[in-house]
Amino acid sequence: EVQLQASGGGLVQAGGSLRLSCAASGFSFDDYAIGWFRQAPGKEREGVSCISSSDGSTYYADSVKGRFTISSDNAKNTVYLQMNSLKPEDTAVYVCAAAYDVCTGSEDYYDYWGQGTLVTVSS
Repeated sequence: EVQLQASGGGLVQAGGSLRLSCAASGFSFDDYAIGWFRQAPGKEREGVSCISSSDGSTYYADSVKGRFTISSDNAKNTVYLQMNSLKPEDTAVYVCAAAYDVCTGSEDYYDYWGQGTLVTVSS
């Protein structure tokens, strides 16, 4: 059974930091890229970041470049999203997903999706 379990969300003040985790199981982790997406109320889902488990290549949306850092622990089949300098507009449900052999911000390429974790940034 494929599982992608996101955790680490919470309430933080603007300027603060959070680290999200995505624990994956049930598929060949090394063959997939893991991406983070977010959806705020009333808005479309947005690709935030991804990392390729095979070569470590990464993608960041312009809105998070310089503030968010994605990393992967292949031994633990876990991907982390370190979020610094958080802004109220970062408030959303964050979801991790897996795409075979491609790291992209486009959700069309993702095969497996996990449940989300809520990040709330207060002003």
